[in-house]
Amino acid sequence: MFLPRFYQNLENWLEPGRVLILYGPRQAGKTTLVENFLDQTNLKYKFDSGENVSIRETLSSQNFKRILEYVGGYDLIVLDEAQHVPNIGLGLKIIVDQAPRVRVLATGSSSFDLAQQTGEPLTGRKRTLLLYPLSQLELLNLHNRFELKQKVEDFIIFGGYPTVLVAEERKRKIELLNELVDSYLLRDVLAFERIRGAKKLLNLLRLLAFQVGNLVSLNELGQQLEMDTKTVDRYLDLLEKAFVIKSVGSFSRNLRNEIKQKCKYYFLDLGIRNAIISQFNPLELRKDVGQLWENYIVIERLKKQAYKNIYANNYFWRTYDQKEIDWVEEREGKLFGYEIKWKEKKIKAPRDWLETYDNASFEVINPESYLDFIT
Repeated sequence: MFLPRFYQNLENWLEPGRVLILYGPRQAGKTTLVENFLDQTNLKYKFDSGENVSIRETLSSQNFKRILEYVGGYDLIVLDEAQHVPNIGLGLKIIVDQAPRVRVLATGSSSFDLAQQTGEPLTGRKRTLLLYPLSQLELLNLHNRFELKQKVEDFIIFGGYPTVLVAEERKRKIELLNELVDSYLLRDVLAFERIRGAKKLLNLLRLLAFQVGNLVSLNELGQQLEMDTKTVDRYLDLLEKAFVIKSVGSFSRNLRNEIKQKCKYYFLDLGIRNAIISQFNPLELRKDVGQLWENYIVIERLKKQAYKNIYANNYFWRTYDQKEIDWVEEREGKLFGYEIKWKEKKIKAPRDWLETYDNASFEVINPESYLDFIT
């Protein structure tokens, strides 16, 4: 089954003398996307993996002659799982500086080392793309709007990982999601800085799964997990860098009673979230539909922002007297507030929101109106 991707023709983003870095969660489709592109390109290319010992030795050697011999005669160098190469940023810098006609594509399923290693060495020499699991924006090329709405429950329960989407049987989807959690989800996190607390990491994720859409207190998480808050904060940061969760901060500018310095956490894929708590029941039998709907809309909106170059600062807004807006975007000098509701009912904008911020708008995102917001 063909699954359309927004970055289908990577040649549109490749430039001589610059490195194109393709990030994304494990199993999100990066390698498949690259292989499909290579099947169609006329560029003479070399495809290698950062997990190959000899490739690691060559690209981390910082030996100009050796590296230039490696790229000689090719138009395009593709390095999959580039984060495994020590000092990969310096190696790629040598290529783009010494062989400026060569195009370079590096992929990575971890933003830990790859972001750190390519940051300073490749300043002004790179372009970064983030590949999420399948988005509704992409699936609109496969299904029409009516069909997407008909399938929305499946997307909310099983998420958007390609292998899960193409699986036809419910049992197989669940098996694949459990395999993703067991085999891939924590692989990068546990490997980073030799973290061995797999059980506590999973317990942390379970707690977050039940708190989607709620304010998260590091102190409370620490008490429940019997961990200090610094460790909890560090684990949350690592999970975010591993593309498992996404944090959203609070918006506050004028009111004294606005909640500050707290976050909400969402899962980048709801299938993963549901697998972590072993909950795949139909929506009609669930008490967490509102949380699922909010997570679904937030992540699909983030995908649209990334793919459509919508530059925005994202927040939630809440006051101590329980006035709230689920999603706030600050863009183009204006504030856009969105209340995300599963059940369609008329909701008025909080008076404090409109009176305090004269450039602010307010809109309700429900099952009738959501597609325009995320596609």
